[in-house]
Amino acid sequence: MEIIKAILFGIVEGITEWLPISSTGHMILLDEFVKLDVSESFYSMFQVVIQLGAILAVVVLFWKDFFPFGRKDNPKPLGGRGLAAWVKKDRLNLWGKILAACVPAAVVGVLFNETFEALFYNYWCVALALIIFGVAFLVIEDNSKGKTPKVCSLEELSYRTALLIGVFQLIAAIFPGTSRSGATIVGALLLGVSRVTAAEFTFFLAIPVMFGASLLKLMQFGFSFTSSELVILGVGMAVAFVVSVLVIRFLMGYIKKHDFKVFGWYRIVLGLLVLFYFIVLR
Repeated sequence: MEIIKAILFGIVEGITEWLPISSTGHMILLDEFVKLDVSESFYSMFQVVIQLGAILAVVVLFWKDFFPFGRKDNPKPLGGRGLAAWVKKDRLNLWGKILAACVPAAVVGVLFNETFEALFYNYWCVALALIIFGVAFLVIEDNSKGKTPKVCSLEELSYRTALLIGVFQLIAAIFPGTSRSGATIVGALLLGVSRVTAAEFTFFLAIPVMFGASLLKLMQFGFSFTSSELVILGVGMAVAFVVSVLVIRFLMGYIKKHDFKVFGWYRIVLGLLVLFYFIVLR
């Protein structure tokens, strides 16, 4: 039974981590109806570390787009000889922008993570964040109609823009329900980045962020697992990986022809349902 529950959590994680609809909000709702028979400390860790499965999907799908080493397909090597000839200058530059965008959330997350969890990890904050950023998607998409994006590729993305996108990611680190991908995409769109480029940068930005968050949670939990805990975590991560591959492929195809409005409306409806459930039904 616990394996079936882990599969359900993996499916929800794989879908909601990449669509800008808040994985935290959905996990809170799922936990209301599907309770894992585990300790509170393990579940707190499980919610974060299961994201490693989703991250591996990005690594597999976009390996050639961000891996900075190799002589093949390297039109701009860092140097002409030795090790420098194996370094892809454009990929190295991309990683510089990714790390710059990670700075705000990394600093604040390490210092105040437990404080934010105590203050804001409740249904009120999740529901309000869902609704507010849902409205933001609708407003931004309406305002951007007919406008040509200023940044249409990752190469055109400046360090300043990357850092500002990282500030938007910080909002998601503080307020659950915002959605990390939702916050970074909203920020990128406001800064004139195209939808496809915003989504790609969001995927790459998730790699160090989620690895860092997972490592932090694992260190807080400790590395001593029971056999059942290892199975639950492994199954959840594996399912999240498979579902993430499908969802990322879907999203990249979808946003080439459509805007983000459908996700805005979904967030608003979900936020209202969260409020209705916890205020009226619970």
